[in-house]
Amino acid sequence: QVQLVESGGGLVQAGGSLRLSCAASGRTFNSYAMGWFRQAPGKEREFVARISRSGASSYYAGSVKGRFTISRDNAKNTVYLQMNSLKPEDTAVYYCAADQGSWSSYYATPDKYDYWGQGTQVTVSS
Repeated sequence: QVQLVESGGGLVQAGGSLRLSCAASGRTFNSYAMGWFRQAPGKEREFVARISRSGASSYYAGSVKGRFTISRDNAKNTVYLQMNSLKPEDTAVYYCAADQGSWSSYYATPDKYDYWGQGTQVTVSS
């Protein structure tokens, strides 16, 4: 089992940047693929990005590709989401999630992930 704690959210102006962090407990962090999702008020939780166990592969939602970068440091049990050129539509609660299963084409589906953090609020003002 792994526990996830997100940090780094806040209020930023459009065009600005934020870096989210997700710290994981336990000694098997590198056995999980990691993902970031977000949920805006009144909307369903949506996929943002995913990174493989080694960090060699990453995947992005079309809406954030080229602006967001997911990375991980397995020595620190931490996954990051660097968010640049933020837009008001990026406003949401951001969640990190851990996937202990094998790779699947359903990687953008919340049900693919086994563990979730509590979320961190990101607000982008216009």
